[in-house]
Amino acid sequence: MRILIKNGRVIDSANNIDTVTNVYITDGKISAVAEQLDGFNADQEIDASNQLVCPGLVDLSARLREPGLEHKATIASETRAAAAAGITSLVTPPDTDPIIDTPAVAKLIRKKAQDAGYAKVYSLGAATQHLQGENISEMAALKAAGCIGISNALTAIKNPQVMKRIMEYAATFDLPLFLFSEDPSLRHAGCVHEGAISTRLGLPGIPEAAETVAVARDLALIADTGVRAHFCHISTLKGLQMITRAQFDGLPVTVDVAAHQLYLTDMDIGEFDSQCHVRPPLRDQRDMQGLREGVGKNNISAICSDHQPHEIDAKLNPFSQTEAGISALETLLPLTLRLAEESRISLSDAIARVTIGPARIAGLDAGTLGPGKDADIVIIDPERYWKVCPENLLSRGHNTPFRDWELKGQAVHTLLTGKTVFERA
Repeated sequence: MRILIKNGRVIDSANNIDTVTNVYITDGKISAVAEQLDGFNADQEIDASNQLVCPGLVDLSARLREPGLEHKATIASETRAAAAAGITSLVTPPDTDPIIDTPAVAKLIRKKAQDAGYAKVYSLGAATQHLQGENISEMAALKAAGCIGISNALTAIKNPQVMKRIMEYAATFDLPLFLFSEDPSLRHAGCVHEGAISTRLGLPGIPEAAETVAVARDLALIADTGVRAHFCHISTLKGLQMITRAQFDGLPVTVDVAAHQLYLTDMDIGEFDSQCHVRPPLRDQRDMQGLREGVGKNNISAICSDHQPHEIDAKLNPFSQTEAGISALETLLPLTLRLAEESRISLSDAIARVTIGPARIAGLDAGTLGPGKDADIVIIDPERYWKVCPENLLSRGHNTPFRDWELKGQAVHTLLTGKTVFERA
């Protein structure tokens, strides 16, 4: 099967391409990005005039809820939503039920994703058995089963000695360690950013120090062990500054930010809006602006969705008793495009934060339109306006603080290894 995508503005940040040209695909692989390719006779042509043609998006954090929480979502439902959002590669954390601490669970998730056929799903293996933070998991077996990294998800590892051993073990097998840095004692029972808003609402707060103390400990252990480490969902400017300094000093560390942290602050909680209950919490205006600048300077090399779909009931209790998380796959792309419009960052650099940036962090052969690579491609209508509302979302989770926002930019055609997996009417 030969496919020609013609006349689109091709943005391939990995290869410094940003021009109106054509993309040639043969048997699911990229043949060339060029004006002409001699001897190429297309079986199918896709006209991308006035549209963007980019590598399929790579999302570093998407909870698909299967296995164990199928009442919230399934791998099939969420990868279908991902395809509609232009996302072709997803990394899922290990806090499923059962937990991804055995090869069997990792293989099950990969099989379910392959059967659905909408997107590629990569698993992170649990750093400790049952995510209990005590006994180290069988990382070698998890890597052999296809896990691309190690994480303890949202569960803190309280004992620094255990964390040091995890890092040493992960470094031995050249597995990147995905860290959610939060001190559980300082977080305590908090559910919002500690500040004026938490005081006014009478909600228990999570101080900035809950993140910065944990980041400081983790950085000290990374320097001692040399493990490749990735900080997930940074939320504070001070935490980012610490990681940026470590990068300058040569530590092998990277960091991502969830898209909602670039647009929302604790002010958006308003009168106890549980859709804004996330972890880490929405911080203040200074933190949000600092994170935006970090994306622009490439100190933050990836933007993720931090997708956590929930059923309606999960958000109906009093704020502190609701479940944290946002259904975010379908807002990742338009929020990234909006960032390029609003901030000092080029469109090419913004696209890099959701393509080649996360792909390099996870060690995936994705996020690029280089010759010979899988033809994972999204075609985007950058001028298409749409409203975020339940009837417009394919994800089973409709829990979003962006409800009724009018966003600009939407995927209109998504290909996975050259096969159309989504096409918008």
